[in-house]
Amino acid sequence: MMKDNENLENLENQEEGMENENANSNDNVDIEENIEDLKEEAQVSEEKKKEEDELKMFKKYKDENKKLTNELETLKDRLLRVSAEYENYRKRTTKEKEGIYTDACIDVLKEIVPNLDNLERALEANGNIEDMKKGVEMTLKGFRTALEKLGVEEIETKDGFDPNFHQAVMHVQDENLDENSVAEVFMKGYKRGDKVIRHSVVKVAN
Repeated sequence: MMKDNENLENLENQEEGMENENANSNDNVDIEENIEDLKEEAQVSEEKKKEEDELKMFKKYKDENKKLTNELETLKDRLLRVSAEYENYRKRTTKEKEGIYTDACIDVLKEIVPNLDNLERALEANGNIEDMKKGVEMTLKGFRTALEKLGVEEIETKDGFDPNFHQAVMHVQDENLDENSVAEVFMKGYKRGDKVIRHSVVKVAN
């Protein structure tokens, strides 16, 4: 009888141990499941944060791109305006230059045309050589007067040879002349202010 009681007690203890083992096993399973759930939640949270960061970055790039596009359009518009203004300025200055040139030509022609009339009258005259000579002298005087009005003056040679105003085509040895002096003028030169119209063609003494 005592032995049966001991066996019964042992059996109960075994069942209780098995129940404890099952309970511990279930607890372990629950912990593992909780860990897996936490891992999944962490992964989902990380992916969500990554998506949010990517969305923020995309929005930032989109805003920057829009800003740069607006700046580019502004620069394009400014460039077109500057180009148009420059083209208008170029046309205006070209027209003004043409007008100035035309006015200058007219001023010159106004002074020259009367001398042309004098030459024609001299040729049409039925007088003698002396009359023709007087007509030519009058025309020459008219030309000189016209040149003076236009600010044109003859280049002097009395101060010696100056390559800025004279063109030497011959040289001569002459004891009676100073070195580098102009011995002879083959063709007169003219200037207007500091601008040389034509150099004097001269012979220079060595």
